[in-house]
Amino acid sequence: MGNSLHNKIYLGRRLSIKHVQLALLFTLMVGATLAWYIAQ
Repeated sequence: MGNSLHNKIYLGRRLSIKHVQLALLFTLMVGATLAWYIAQ
């Protein structure tokens, strides 16, 4: 039981890290797009 709980916490942590990375990538893309429009 403790092992499955540990697995759930581990999976949740991995998913949240993935979400943070996706949000960062999205923010970088939006920033780059805005910078490109301003540069034009």
